[in-house]
Amino acid sequence: MKTSVLIPTTGDIATVREHATLADQLGYDSINCSHIAARDSFTTLAGLADLAPSVTLATAVAPIYHRSPASMAQTAATVDDLSGGRFRLGLGTGHRATMGGWHGQDIGNPVAEMREYVALVRALLAGGEPPAGLRWNSSFAFNGFKARADIPVYLAGLSPAMLRLAGEIADGVVLWACPASYVADVVTREVAAGRARAGQDLAGFDICAAVPSAVAADPAVARQGIRAELHRYFGLPFYRAMFAQAGYEADIAAYDAAAGVAAQRAAISDAFIEDLCAIGKPEDVAAGVARYRAAGATNPMITNITGTDLSPTLRAAVTA
Repeated sequence: MKTSVLIPTTGDIATVREHATLADQLGYDSINCSHIAARDSFTTLAGLADLAPSVTLATAVAPIYHRSPASMAQTAATVDDLSGGRFRLGLGTGHRATMGGWHGQDIGNPVAEMREYVALVRALLAGGEPPAGLRWNSSFAFNGFKARADIPVYLAGLSPAMLRLAGEIADGVVLWACPASYVADVVTREVAAGRARAGQDLAGFDICAAVPSAVAADPAVARQGIRAELHRYFGLPFYRAMFAQAGYEADIAAYDAAAGVAAQRAAISDAFIEDLCAIGKPEDVAAGVARYRAAGATNPMITNITGTDLSPTLRAAVTA
């Protein structure tokens, strides 16, 4: 069974290196870095390649609007080469607020634009004829360097339409802030529908679900930390739609009615936290990871919770 970890790109770089080394020693399947307003995920992964010589290195995920398809293919191929063929490219759309505010880019039709983008990146990696698109086009070709043509591509999925696209064109799906119940009730069904479009079943397709986890002597500290992290997601349209479909409309309504940040955080219910997270003693964390496997996640991805230590959590989660 596979278990992965998302290593934060924030904080002290020595801690980042320590966690990557530990994950490699414990036999984790992959080390993932998210592409947020911290260290660049690709550069961080390249820097960790020698410290973690066995695991897959992956972005979870890089938004497609911050790099052109040619730049994305070139960067992915470089990290893959530096790591000896251990890179996996995780792609997502990001959010309109961040893609516009950070990069001056507009998200149009995210599903159609993702389909075009992946087709072009795959063609560039393979050295094939770049397909013409409505949003994405490129005449780039590698010169004096041959990329690995079959670098795995995973897509971030929240909506049924993006989950179906992932099943159809990608090698796996990356889930963020998706409760285990949503994995069981929606993700596996929609991914299977996408796989059917491509004439395939779920065999070999990776469902990599983030599991916010913490071995915590005081679980209240971890719950406080995850509420602080989730706060901004309850304000983002893509996540709000997913939370509603997961059955947490009441949490959204309570969040919207709350006055101030503290009240908004408190509006996120204990039921939602319990559905999403693996918090408590080592055996509680292991049980939480096992719950995601039972829901259909083939590769649970441990994510750290603010205010907790990732190292004991890594040791507990790998046993599930």
